[in-house]
Amino acid sequence: MLNESQKIAVQHTSGPMLILAGAGAGKTHTLTERVARMVGEGISPSKILCVTFTNKAAREMRERIGKKLGFETVEKINPYRRSDLPLVGTFHSMGVYFLRLFIDRIGYGKDFVIFDEDDKIRTIKGILEDKKIDDKELPPRQAAYMISAAKNEGIAPEAYRRSADNYAKSLVADIYVEYEKRTKSMNALDFDDILLKLLRILEDAEVLAYFHGRFEYFMVDEYQDTNDIQYRIVKLLSGKTRNLAVVGDDWQGIYSWRGANIKNILSFERDYPDATVVKLEQNYRSTKKIIEAANAVVKCNKEALDKTLWTDNEDGDPINVIESYDEKEESRGMAELIAEDKNYADWAILYRTNGQSRLIEEGLIRKNIPYRVF
Repeated sequence: MLNESQKIAVQHTSGPMLILAGAGAGKTHTLTERVARMVGEGISPSKILCVTFTNKAAREMRERIGKKLGFETVEKINPYRRSDLPLVGTFHSMGVYFLRLFIDRIGYGKDFVIFDEDDKIRTIKGILEDKKIDDKELPPRQAAYMISAAKNEGIAPEAYRRSADNYAKSLVADIYVEYEKRTKSMNALDFDDILLKLLRILEDAEVLAYFHGRFEYFMVDEYQDTNDIQYRIVKLLSGKTRNLAVVGDDWQGIYSWRGANIKNILSFERDYPDATVVKLEQNYRSTKKIIEAANAVVKCNKEALDKTLWTDNEDGDPINVIESYDEKEESRGMAELIAEDKNYADWAILYRTNGQSRLIEEGLIRKNIPYRVF
């Protein structure tokens, strides 16, 4: 079953479309139905490219689409080697596959290796030692973070050096230049390089023409989390047909600290003036009280795109907000509430960072409350 807004999203095939999907509004169901309908109307699955942000989301979407298209399971199917299934993958998994085809165009071997974080830190440590830079003056992880930030903005080593406006950046600029030389000599890419090098090969007219011939329909999930490099990759890939459907929610844009640019979703209608905009506003997950609170908070954001979540679900319990003097008082207060109720299995504590769990656990232990950490 589809609601009216979902039907519009599913039935739209050609041209750009922005699907503003509120939390719990059936986004994955809508995308799955949309792909199934496209294939049912005669569009070859091999012409459809769906990009997600996590392997888990990609697996779930592949499985759902596969079932809709009549596959019992797609678990062991290589999505890059089947013409009877759409290509569904993360930006990075897709990037690695595309680079294996064409990275020789930019001077790397197709048998490149991918550095993990330890490999990256080890290489930077070696550069610091060779340049006689004290790692207390510039910790390797700080240098790695600054290089990663530059790559996510598409800033090449020499450009970074030219823009260095303080001592720390000038140090990192030298390390960045040497780091690129060393990784290339080892035929290695780090995680950030995957997208950066993908963008470079797509700027080759012949390579881009190959992908324009291979794919005609594009869907991008969690569009509010795209960074500048991902934005440019999507624009290049979909540039010929402009059959681009992006799905996202500016209310859930929380990853600016790792390079996400919320302006990508906020500016979609400016980038594509002829875009169809569909709002999935009916929430199937939460109570009315939760939805009212969410609307009230987010409406204070002056840059938020206009939408209002609603639900047919029950009213639910009121939301209690407890103000605590510090984190110790907070953990004691939570433990006391749970101890009074005694139905331990009904409770879940969500925390923002792993560092917060210790005090919460101590509060539970003092009250003899059994718990599990996920």
